[in-house]
Amino acid sequence: MNKSELVDAIAKEAAVTKTAAEKALSATMAAIVKAVSKGDTVTLVGFGTFKSSKRAARTGVNPKTGEKLQIAATTVPRFSAGTGFKTAVSGKKAAAAPAVKKVAAKKK
Repeated sequence: MNKSELVDAIAKEAAVTKTAAEKALSATMAAIVKAVSKGDTVTLVGFGTFKSSKRAARTGVNPKTGEKLQIAATTVPRFSAGTGFKTAVSGKKAAAAPAVKKVAAKKK
């Protein structure tokens, strides 16, 4: 599934336009990237946790030449799947879809 297919699925499931679904998805991804890049952890209960992790410097080997080279230390994103996500993927039991609240227009 690519981003446009995900937008279509969100629009159908939430009964919103594709434009609204794309804006919501883009805003969600941007917020997660911004938070994780600052060093924060983003936890979506039942889905998973996004966080950053430091990777130490190490010595690697060029597979073509066999030459040893130094790989610099860096910070990388990590994702840990939540329990609901893991059980849904494993097929042990179907995960219940989170309820989508429909907001009714306020009466004046």
